[in-house]
Amino acid sequence: MGKFTFFGFLGEQWSKVPPVATADLTSKTIVVIGANTGLGFEASKHFARQNPARLILACRSKEKGEAAIETLQRETEYRSAELWIIDLTNFSSVVAFADKFEKDGGRLDILLANAAVSPVDYTATPDGWESTIQVNNLALSLLSLRLLPALIQTAKKHSTQPRLVVASSELHFVSKIDKNVLQGNEIYKTLNSEEFSTPSAMSTRYFDSKLLAILFVQALNERLLVYPVIVNSVNPGLCHSQIRRDFKGLQKIVTGLLVKVFARTTEEGGRQLVWASLGGAEDENKLRGAYLSSCEVSEASDFAIGLGYAGTVGVIEEQVGLFQTQ
Repeated sequence: MGKFTFFGFLGEQWSKVPPVATADLTSKTIVVIGANTGLGFEASKHFARQNPARLILACRSKEKGEAAIETLQRETEYRSAELWIIDLTNFSSVVAFADKFEKDGGRLDILLANAAVSPVDYTATPDGWESTIQVNNLALSLLSLRLLPALIQTAKKHSTQPRLVVASSELHFVSKIDKNVLQGNEIYKTLNSEEFSTPSAMSTRYFDSKLLAILFVQALNERLLVYPVIVNSVNPGLCHSQIRRDFKGLQKIVTGLLVKVFARTTEEGGRQLVWASLGGAEDENKLRGAYLSSCEVSEASDFAIGLGYAGTVGVIEEQVGLFQTQ
């Protein structure tokens, strides 16, 4: 893609979504973050119909997670889904989830880091971070890094190529993070500051978080080139989902019209996540560090591509520093 255009966006939205990608999952373990609703739940149903050995639905709410598993069982007849609790607004919950997996998870073939929020106002998490930054970036990155050894061990033990899939968005094309911020030493702390959390900044914070997700994937991929683990980011496109439930005023009206006219179904969006997790098997190495859209390798924004090694490395180096105490 390279550059975002409205007509390019329409072309993608109106293109026919390929059938769901399939693979032999009978011996594999899949973890889906944010699995009780929206795209994560639809992706979980697609996985369930392929009978994985273990399918772990990682949800914040026990009640909503149990309801999701009940629905999944009813609609797919898959009986091996497991509910694990994780609250991305709390680093301690992320650490507890990773500790549990290290103890009880066994092999890990697919980690789908899908959860996201898009608040319209500044809200801080118990850990003191703006909620979009923590949920969409820091918490998912912490979990990814903590579960990376399980992905690598699975690759070595079972001669396979596990995948870490991070949900992004075409909205990263319109992110307005200053390049100097991204090439600085404290990217997240700067964005979390009062100066960068104004109402105007918050109106595009979701876009920024999706750019940061792509930069995280690029930086992590650079460090995984010698390992048989594939990490990529995926754009599911504009889909019907609950992520815009807090929008109000003109933003709610405009996005509501866009969704009504152009959005894919939630099920179709789930197919995009599954393709990133299972598709492209004929040449998996093309998926390394890739930005995926419409079930194929695409091109991220010129800004993301042109940021350079220093910028992408800065994204992950600061995260590692922040996580050393977690």
